[in-house]
Amino acid sequence: MKVLIAEDTTDLNRVVTVMLQKFGYEVDSVYDGEAALEQLELSGYDAVILDIMMPKMDGITALKNMRSRGINVPVLMLTAKSEVDDRVAGLDAGADDYLPKPFAMKELLARVNAMTRRKTKYSGSLVTYADFSLNTDTLELAAENSVRLSMKECELLHLLALHGGKELTTDYILEHVWRGDDSADESTVYLYVKYLKRKLAGIGAAAQLTGERSGAYMLRSK
Repeated sequence: MKVLIAEDTTDLNRVVTVMLQKFGYEVDSVYDGEAALEQLELSGYDAVILDIMMPKMDGITALKNMRSRGINVPVLMLTAKSEVDDRVAGLDAGADDYLPKPFAMKELLARVNAMTRRKTKYSGSLVTYADFSLNTDTLELAAENSVRLSMKECELLHLLALHGGKELTTDYILEHVWRGDDSADESTVYLYVKYLKRKLAGIGAAAQLTGERSGAYMLRSK
């Protein structure tokens, strides 16, 4: 597996690079958003780690550029611990996951492992429900129009579609989509459900995602 890391703090960049290499990843490292985009044009990657605050081009802008160019590689955003808005902005821009600073190296490794495993697990799979289709390889959700989902959005919608017409509790969703992620809670699930509701409406899908925070959620045909 090949990983690109864009982090302008030299020491942190070096430590993350060495740690990932130790666990068998091939790693390229850069120090700003512009260099990250240039590198993505030169080579393919299985995962990208993007810091938000970088010179020349910040991580959010770099991510938006990636997605607009059709680069759908899973992305982990590194965010300031207290900046909730940064996390939301990253997810809105197409990030698959985020990790607040400071973080433990074993947690970053677990996140990268999870992203690359999911990419392999879902390769080539097509899921349909009502009138929409979900390609878990390209992460494309399509009905009248189409949109790209983040990896977590794809996992959540995949789970809901497999249980279409049945209520899934927040605990059940956390166990199956965020297994082992102690930072995820009912607010995390609620946030992703809100994203999926918006995207289903945006593509004109004849399906509704119902449920409230701390309760149960269900995908059903209109």
